[in-house]
Amino acid sequence: MGHKKVLLGMLFFSLYFLAAAQDNSVQNNTNQFTNPLFAGDYPDPSILRNGEDYYLVHSSFYYYPGLLIWHSTDLINWAPVANALHTNVGSVWAPELTKYGDKYYIYFPADNKNYVITSENIEGPWTEPVLIDISMIDPGHVVDEKGNRYLYFSSGSYVPLTDDGLTVAGDPVHSYDGWEIPREWSIECFCMEGPKLFKRGEYYYLTVAEGGTAGPATGHMVISARSKSPLGPWENSPYNPILRAQSNKDKWWSVAHGTVFDDVDGNWFMIFHGYENGFYNMGRQTMLTPVEWTEDGWYKIPDDIDIAKPMTLPGKANVAQQPMKLSDDFSGDELDPQWKFFGGFEEGRFEIKDNSIVINGKGHGIADCSPMLTIPADHAYTADVEVEIEGDAIGGMVMFYNQQASSGILADDVNILSNLRGWQFATEQNVINRHVFLRLKSVDNTVDMYYSLDGKDWIKTENSFETTGLNHNVLSGFLSLRIGLCSIGDGKVTFKNFQYKPLR
Repeated sequence: MGHKKVLLGMLFFSLYFLAAAQDNSVQNNTNQFTNPLFAGDYPDPSILRNGEDYYLVHSSFYYYPGLLIWHSTDLINWAPVANALHTNVGSVWAPELTKYGDKYYIYFPADNKNYVITSENIEGPWTEPVLIDISMIDPGHVVDEKGNRYLYFSSGSYVPLTDDGLTVAGDPVHSYDGWEIPREWSIECFCMEGPKLFKRGEYYYLTVAEGGTAGPATGHMVISARSKSPLGPWENSPYNPILRAQSNKDKWWSVAHGTVFDDVDGNWFMIFHGYENGFYNMGRQTMLTPVEWTEDGWYKIPDDIDIAKPMTLPGKANVAQQPMKLSDDFSGDELDPQWKFFGGFEEGRFEIKDNSIVINGKGHGIADCSPMLTIPADHAYTADVEVEIEGDAIGGMVMFYNQQASSGILADDVNILSNLRGWQFATEQNVINRHVFLRLKSVDNTVDMYYSLDGKDWIKTENSFETTGLNHNVLSGFLSLRIGLCSIGDGKVTFKNFQYKPLR
């Protein structure tokens, strides 16, 4: 797949997104904003401001193509730019997007290794991953006043980099021990993570997460320290923790992995992630808050800010918050960027033509078929798709967490199949002829399954399932529950007119 074609696909998706935004009835030309910034699984946000443009990238784990870059000019509405990673290097965690000179860099860990990819243009093409000889995680890039480059890691250690940023230039040096968490607090672990650094005035500021990524709602928190050198010694902020859930009754849990940045007018913000109370299976959602500076040179969340309530972003006037568009009629000839394949991207496996996507069958079941996934953004929604079966394939639509945890509705040549946590059976026998419409209806974590012969009259199967437990605290992996299109076995499955509709 050529990069030019990919970029054309991104442009189409962006225009489609903007058209949908203009039709949204909640548009009210206000700078009032309500978290989340990105609804659904968008963890470990790394943000870069380049003039008046903002770019954002997230952890992409086993979802490929990976490291999708987003762009915004107002901090509230975002459009996809490019997938920067197409080569499968494993589960991609906590990237760092930065610019040095005229080149863009993304540093990221995957499967206990670290890599860097680069590009002269944020839209790509991006290079193949270059292996960096260090095994720590969560790289954070910083440059001193002489132009020397360093990467910090979750251990509180840093390594010097060569001028080109592609190679380690020395041994790791431990610089920061973190902030001591009171023993009586309920946390998952000390687990320092996600160092992010910037300079303001005479100080360098280091922002880290502590308390464990998941676990108790009150664990993950934002910690700040400062130093007159990017190499330390570091002084902890008297306002620590900068951000933390107070109890499991809060709307947002495990709020951390923050990056502090400014706009061209000198307003300051922090972008971070958190789990939503009652919807842990949606993963870590990206959020935003203003920050303010104290007279003694520390940043903090303003006292009147509640991240769960509407807030006004300073300097952002006449901006309406718009939803992201997930429906896809598979027009054009390229994959829209809301879709990812679990476990790797195989360019020759699918073809987009005639307003449909044809996916070659793979594996023996949901677990090993590498489903094509998208991220639901709502607590209540329907997802519909038209399915045609060719050969001995099985096709359908599922709610997918990982290879061991999924459920959904499938079809072979004549039967409607239910799959409940791996238990698969014909729930409606001899009712179709290689063609069917399928629907998942999810309302507050209960999912009903439907099929239709004409796309108008829907028949509910007797089988439903519950998804609350399909989350990291139960299953590990730091993943989320996603809608998946499956093409299994020998043959092909054609999908048409995927429709995602919020119900409230």
